Amino acid sequence: MADVDHGLVKRLRQDVGDRLAEQRRADQASGLAPMTGEDERQFARALIAQALEDHARTEITYGRTPPDALEEEALASAIHAALYGVGRLQPLLDDPEVENIDINGCDRVFVGYADGREVLHEPVADTDEELVELIQVLGAYSGLSSRPFDSANPQLDLRLPDGSRLSAVMDVTRRPALSIRRARLGKVFLSDLVGNGTILPELGAFLAAAVAARKNIMIAGSTNAGKTTLLRALANEIRPHERLITVERALELGLDQLPDLHPNVVAFEERLPNSEGLGEVTMAELVRRSLRMNPSRVIVGEVLGDEIVTMLNAMTQGNDGSLSTIHANSSLEVFNRISTYALQSQERLPIEATQMMIAGAVNFVVFIERRNAFHTGGTLQRMVKSVREVNGVDGRVLSSEIFAAGPDGRAVPHAPIACLDDLVPYGYLDAMGRR
Repeated sequence: MADVDHGLVKRLRQDVGDRLAEQRRADQASGLAPMTGEDERQFARALIAQALEDHARTEITYGRTPPDALEEEALASAIHAALYGVGRLQPLLDDPEVENIDINGCDRVFVGYADGREVLHEPVADTDEELVELIQVLGAYSGLSSRPFDSANPQLDLRLPDGSRLSAVMDVTRRPALSIRRARLGKVFLSDLVGNGTILPELGAFLAAAVAARKNIMIAGSTNAGKTTLLRALANEIRPHERLITVERALELGLDQLPDLHPNVVAFEERLPNSEGLGEVTMAELVRRSLRMNPSRVIVGEVLGDEIVTMLNAMTQGNDGSLSTIHANSSLEVFNRISTYALQSQERLPIEATQMMIAGAVNFVVFIERRNAFHTGGTLQRMVKSVREVNGVDGRVLSSEIFAAGPDGRAVPHAPIACLDDLVPYGYLDAMGRR
């Protein structure tokens, strides 16, 4: 691809943006309906072509060489990315081998690749102010509602158009910083995770049967362990006729974008308060609202706070088959983590009450781990290493580790499954040759 003059891109982006705004005002004054998102993008492409033609004419007038066809194509892509994408970040998001992007100011860009390499990349903006401006544009247009990013709102979490997760901060660090975790597997199935070594075939068969049998499953792991990808794979085992309600802080799962797999989905996204402190809709409120939307299943993208109590209540009130993720360092630690969240909630549930709720709500905890390159011969590897079945409560949550880490770290059968009879009708023993 031809090198791009980012100064020229910035100038032409401003020109095209002004023309778009002028057209919007003209349409409004004429009483015309606003352009759809796709219509506006097509119109923007025509404006970009016109702007590049005007630029070429100017260059010729002043005796300079205009961009050739390859340079024009690269400029057009960069201008469109600056308008609707992520600017100079776009090539990194287009690279299927990029795992993570960490930015500590406009010129400190660290890119992590699937093979374990971490590389210092070229700047993604000319100044920190321009970087903040880019993040502000993304916050305004990437979610269901505009999310401010400024001194009054120095934190931002959102899902980018390609499904990647962005987290940004400013004013609490010396320079604006953001991290992007790539969504490298979009439409992912358990068979894909078997194929890439995340799970072994028997565990894949077990998980498929557990989802079909409407067992409540919590996926645990550390940051960037692969929890969301595993959650997507489990959700894609759900039959198409079921009505799904997903609840997330920032839209990431994207099940509503897969109508061939899930035609009946409502995706809820937490809404932050506006500058006057009004309009907030919390995760707990959304989970509560989801129960009134006739769900077959409720899927909570990530449990991080007092929504845990509402979610556990949902799991014990007939909404079997719920799925969620939670941060934890082991499958056993999940129960303490849930109890801590419940203690911090508005209800301030004591540990004993929380443990009774866990025993009545959660069927299985699946723990997934990210292994660094030095553990796996030079490549990053995500693998499920433990599955616990919740068996009851006796002063504490009782559980058995039915799949535990085998010789290579991946989970293998370890203990009898108490609810095996519930899984048999869904083909678990058949899939494993009735061992």
